[in-house]
Amino acid sequence: QAQMVFGGARHLALAVEAVKGEAHPWPSPFAEGVAQVLAARGKNVCVLASGDPFLHGVGATLARHVPAGEMHVIPAPSAFSLAAARLGWALGEVAQVSLHGREIGRIRPFLHPGCRILALTSDETGPAALAALLTGLGFGASRLTVLEALGGPRERIRGVRARDFALPDIDPLNVLAIEVEGTGAVLTRASGLDDALFEHDGQITKREIRAMTLSALAPRKGELLWDVGGGSGSIAIEWLLADPSLAAIAIESHPERATR
Repeated sequence: QAQMVFGGARHLALAVEAVKGEAHPWPSPFAEGVAQVLAARGKNVCVLASGDPFLHGVGATLARHVPAGEMHVIPAPSAFSLAAARLGWALGEVAQVSLHGREIGRIRPFLHPGCRILALTSDETGPAALAALLTGLGFGASRLTVLEALGGPRERIRGVRARDFALPDIDPLNVLAIEVEGTGAVLTRASGLDDALFEHDGQITKREIRAMTLSALAPRKGELLWDVGGGSGSIAIEWLLADPSLAAIAIESHPERATR
């Protein structure tokens, strides 16, 4: 029997008849909710979450503070799993990207013709924003499938080309499936991207030198790069593209370059 139950307003409403303890809507910012859960340590606490809580979910956050032995986790199929099942896509062959609360430009490295992507968006505006981004980058021919409210009574699936996107009344709970097509510039997997992909005022480490520099730096998971005299930021940007776990701090005295 849970003495305290934490969850989003939607989750608490769905479980209202089952909740016997104190119901606590998850506050904003998110970190405050984590602090409240940790403050209740020693009590029987239940945290409600949808999908797999260890796939871009609250479970992974709580596990940084609470030993696994103190938690009993009951996962459900993730939004990615449900989407792959509806589309008949092999999940292990699909790029899975969470853009929930994140900048949609994070999808850029995955835009390769022939690539399949499942993107978890923040809300009802996400699919249209991604369609506009794809079109602007030269991938307007990409096939998009909006999968809404998966696993619930409001579930709906609709498809459209990115360049023709005009779907109305999109549910805030959605996953966007992308089959990339088009002639846009691709971010290659190797270092030494085309200079034209970067915004700069002429002061940029040229492609060949950048490739040799990144090779010499040999980035490894979790490392931090200090880029003193960042200029266009091309070295730091390619460093960050090498792996999501990498971080970079650039120092640049020129105000316009620093702003860029």
